[in-house]
Amino acid sequence: MNQEVEIELKNLLTKEEFQDLMNYFSIPETSFTTQTNYYFDTDADTLKKNGSALRIRKKQNTYTLTLKQPHGEDLMEFSDTLTEDEARHMIEGTKTPESEVLRHIEKTFEIQPSSLHCSGSLMTSRHERPYESGLLVLDHSKYLSVEDFEVEFEVPNRKQGEKEFKELLQKFQIPLRETPNKIKRFFDHKESLS
Repeated sequence: MNQEVEIELKNLLTKEEFQDLMNYFSIPETSFTTQTNYYFDTDADTLKKNGSALRIRKKQNTYTLTLKQPHGEDLMEFSDTLTEDEARHMIEGTKTPESEVLRHIEKTFEIQPSSLHCSGSLMTSRHERPYESGLLVLDHSKYLSVEDFEVEFEVPNRKQGEKEFKELLQKFQIPLRETPNKIKRFFDHKESLS
């Protein structure tokens, strides 16, 4: 099981702001890769209530099971690689894979892995590029009849990253918007449909 602290700054964009950034950085449409996140929780939303999130991400032919937990103002990520069959069985709810991440969930949250179910998926077209001290990410996501655009900045140092990210947004006159992470946006929208 891999474990790392994730320092990620993010801001929702309008389609026009997204296009402005693509134009500025000369990003062709063909440079975007597609990934799909499948989100999991219990019927009682135990992970969500604890500020945590579980997903399987399919990217090309790899499947990664990731738990995100609060870690100060950042997130701690725990990840395991799954085979295609393990991922498919977990998504379909037919079999739970052997996984350090799932054992960690069982120990930390007292959740039986078999009680986790797939709540849906979110597909993202993503472009990543080095920028200043970190990695700049442009995401165009689709989920539950919603389409949104976002810029993320993954950095090793929060203070320096915040300064650089703020300068980038100011350069393009993009207002700082409260931007929950994708899984929260997904579950909030799903809840609003109920």
